[in-house]
Amino acid sequence: MNWKTASFAIGFSSIMLLAGCGDQPAEDGVVELELFSNKTENIGTYQGLIEKFEAEHDNIRVNLYAPPDAETLLRTRLVKDDMPDIVAIAGSALYGELTQANMLVNYEESPMLNNIQPAYLEMLSELEGNESTGIHGVPFAANANTVIYNKEKLADLGYEVPETWDEFIEVLTAAKEAGEVPIYFTLQDAWTAMPAWNSIAGVLQPEQFAERKTNGELTFKETHAEAAEKIHELLDYGHNRMYGIGYNDGNREFAQGNGVFYFQGNWAVPEILTTNPDLDLGVFAMPVSNEPEENKLVSGVDVLFATMQDTEYPEEAEAFISFMLEEEQSAQYMEEQAAFSVLEGVLSDDPYMEGIRQNFENGEITSFPDHFYPPGMGAENMIQEYLYRGDANSFLNRLDREWDQIQLRF
Repeated sequence: MNWKTASFAIGFSSIMLLAGCGDQPAEDGVVELELFSNKTENIGTYQGLIEKFEAEHDNIRVNLYAPPDAETLLRTRLVKDDMPDIVAIAGSALYGELTQANMLVNYEESPMLNNIQPAYLEMLSELEGNESTGIHGVPFAANANTVIYNKEKLADLGYEVPETWDEFIEVLTAAKEAGEVPIYFTLQDAWTAMPAWNSIAGVLQPEQFAERKTNGELTFKETHAEAAEKIHELLDYGHNRMYGIGYNDGNREFAQGNGVFYFQGNWAVPEILTTNPDLDLGVFAMPVSNEPEENKLVSGVDVLFATMQDTEYPEEAEAFISFMLEEEQSAQYMEEQAAFSVLEGVLSDDPYMEGIRQNFENGEITSFPDHFYPPGMGAENMIQEYLYRGDANSFLNRLDREWDQIQLRF
């Protein structure tokens, strides 16, 4: 374990250790790989794909492990030096930590990366930081922050999808005056404030903000005042009990016609349509700027595959990742999980996603800001509190303070 790995592990040494599920010995010529996933909602899809893989590779068995609070458990297992063979995680700060600790196989020269949209590879490169060379994860599926809207209600108001911030505010005002709930909020769950925050900050913040913030060149207070002001302005178009309604209830309420707009990712669309399959809904990227060409879709790597350096079976791990990237498996995953492909030229034909199709076609995407926030920062809780209390100065100062304190631990 090198010094970077050690420093990463020490940061979590106070966590109670749990028994891991690391490499299993080969029996009768069968190699057992552990696939560690940080998502529970795609377990069924993974299991189906693993069965297909094992049918084609009778010498490899893949054991899926997708526990609750997966990222904490993964860090715990790092302390115990008991890591899986393959991880399926998001393109987030955890990925950056693992690469900076030299724990992942470098796939920079692998043909598996050939057809992946450059924007997603750039996101991973930024997460890895300047000290790292190569690409240590293989992007598989993308997600996106969207404004979900009720097409019938928007048409009844006499408006089309807004293309600028001022147009958006105009539509929200018209909806409020018409007695509609312009935006349905679910702020009982702090994380549900993140789609709006990411959409706004993702467009307005300076380039390379996370790196420059870590280097002491920028602060939230200096650069995020407009983002803070705009997300708070949106509260004027909410409803009663915004802080007493959670995500699941919000999906159900919006499905039943409560609200013109709903801030969520593409992952919420299947949930809404399960409740009301006849709802005529669409999605679009929030128009944060009054310059349409500046407005981009916030999209990120929702799932990437990475192989741990210490695995005893790197070839078998690569065989599994390659299998998952094949068109048939990729298409199955995207359809079942309402996700987006990271491959160039492979676009979703889901009619509900038509409103953001051009963003993928034209590469008009930018990354999730919070994917670059230090782990454990708790930005969602600070944003929730800010929306409730409305003290922008205190909020921005706290973001800076929490970021800096986490950096000092390492």
